[in-house]
Amino acid sequence: MAKSGRSASAALRRDKPAALPAESVDAERVLAFVNTLSGRPTGTPSERLISYDALVDWAREQHLVSAASGERLSAAARRHPQQAASVLARAREFREALNALALAIEHDRQPAPAVLATIGDCLAAAYAHGRLVPHEGGLQWIASAEDDLDRILWEIGRATGRLVLSPRLGRIRSCAASDCGWWFVDDTRNHSRRWCDMKICGNREKVRRFRQRT
Repeated sequence: MAKSGRSASAALRRDKPAALPAESVDAERVLAFVNTLSGRPTGTPSERLISYDALVDWAREQHLVSAASGERLSAAARRHPQQAASVLARAREFREALNALALAIEHDRQPAPAVLATIGDCLAAAYAHGRLVPHEGGLQWIASAEDDLDRILWEIGRATGRLVLSPRLGRIRSCAASDCGWWFVDDTRNHSRRWCDMKICGNREKVRRFRQRT
């Protein structure tokens, strides 16, 4: 009977989807942050981060903050609107520095010193405002002030800090669709991925090219 129980437990473990590696999660979150500005190649990009609340909503979607933490951050932003506006401006600046870094990597260029300085400042702030705590038999680095308006920047900064030291950094690519500009990590074996999403940008671009030929 005990053997049967062990077999059932083993089967459940086999059926459970494997957790994504931490570096994969970091890459997805950082690039999702950069992609909050859509349509860069068009000259009329669409801005998602139109307010501090929009930044909080994005962070909740990415599981960087919990729903309860998000509500407290939004409440703090209403009490301190100027500080919230400053954080939002720095978030956009950080995002554009990350976009510039991605462009440099894709085109095999050295990033500009100002880009590295902006990213470095955000990483330094992230690690300056964190602490180690026990977590699932190991250790976890968390924000030292969970309700600070800068907390989302610190969370993105820590993910960025891990990404820039990962081999995945060199596999960042931009979507080939002429009106997209989103970034993704190309994990294909022959590094041939072209679209952020084949079902959306890939199909749309194929239709556009077909119409041009007919």
